[in-house]
Amino acid sequence: MARQQPADLMRDFAYPLPMSVLCELLGVPVPDRDHFHGWVQARMSDDPARMMAAAPSLLGYLHQLVEAKRRTPAADLLTDLVHASDDDGRLSPQELVAMTFLLLVAGHETTVNLIGNGTLALLRHPDQLAALRADPSLMPSAIEEFLRYEGPLNTASLRYTTEPIDIGGVTIPRHDLVSVALASANRDDAHFPDATRLDVTRTPTGHLAFGHGIHYCVGAPLARLEGRIAFTALLDRFPEIHLACDEGDLRWRGTMFRELQALPVRFSATP
Repeated sequence: MARQQPADLMRDFAYPLPMSVLCELLGVPVPDRDHFHGWVQARMSDDPARMMAAAPSLLGYLHQLVEAKRRTPAADLLTDLVHASDDDGRLSPQELVAMTFLLLVAGHETTVNLIGNGTLALLRHPDQLAALRADPSLMPSAIEEFLRYEGPLNTASLRYTTEPIDIGGVTIPRHDLVSVALASANRDDAHFPDATRLDVTRTPTGHLAFGHGIHYCVGAPLARLEGRIAFTALLDRFPEIHLACDEGDLRWRGTMFRELQALPVRFSATP
């Protein structure tokens, strides 16, 4: 990223970092990673034709990777899943590939957006960026505040009501489809005082960026770790960083994900 001026923080930093982590976890061989990264990006794009074209290649590769881990075990998460499935019969081959794809979606796109959205929030609030630079011990609370203030998801995965429920004077019938607006819940003034303000010193307990209850994200500790490492490195490497376009030129992808299409930045870099 330091060689680009201006850089697209999404393309040059936010996308590659979580993908590298996932490739390490799943044990994707290094020579395959460029192809793998391309298929995943295409499969998660907002272009339906590109998504459909990438699906067979990605799913075919995941089937091959599962079989390779079965034949030649390695010290990675996918090998553990394969052999747990073989030993206990918990997952069929198709379920195993589906689980691997779920790990890609849940573990990549969300962390990409944590990095992108958190950076934009800091660029829009230079006082908060200065406070975080002045006191790096604020980083853990800052990550929680990024997740609350501009989380990676607009909505949760779809739910169904198991019984009639009254919300805001409206009754949702039993067995009706419900879309939960995480972005709205995380800016609820009844739970977070002055909720529309970014405050890296806040301790925003109870945000829903990772879900709740039995749906709580199993990857939350990894996402928090990646976030702390990413923002610490970003602030250390670039003593000055600024938005390289008008805010009105920024565009968001129209999906359940709260994701910037690009985030152009200019910066000064340390050696």
